Amino acid sequence: MEKSRLAIVDTERCVGCQSCMFACARRFGDGGLGKTCIGVKSAGGLERGFVVIICRACDNPPCAKVCPTNALSLRESGGVNLDLKKCISCRNCVDACIMKAVFWDNENNKPMICVHCGYCVGFCPHNVLKMEKKSSEVIPVAPQ
Repeated sequence: MEKSRLAIVDTERCVGCQSCMFACARRFGDGGLGKTCIGVKSAGGLERGFVVIICRACDNPPCAKVCPTNALSLRESGGVNLDLKKCISCRNCVDACIMKAVFWDNENNKPMICVHCGYCVGFCPHNVLKMEKKSSEVIPVAPQ
């Protein structure tokens, strides 16, 4: 499997159409926008732009650290895979995600976490999103 993850190219391009959200919701069911693993929120409309909320595929995801049942396992390209059978709906993952990218399915009382399939990318009319290969390059930190 290719080591790739969903990435934001340029949030300035986002017009808030939510096409990515609709695509995600259709890809994984027919639950409407309440069943999506991506979010688009207004930062003040067209004047101030929009915020795109996606799982950033953390290398050391805080959501996995707080899961008491190990329902979240590390993905090779960053982020996590969710095993719904192990999930006890504690919501620790929602609280721990620093990007607020763990969404909640109220109907099933379970988290929804991006699987980095890239389906949403093809539906964004302004190329805000892309799939990128995970770099194995280590970026040196400048001395203080």
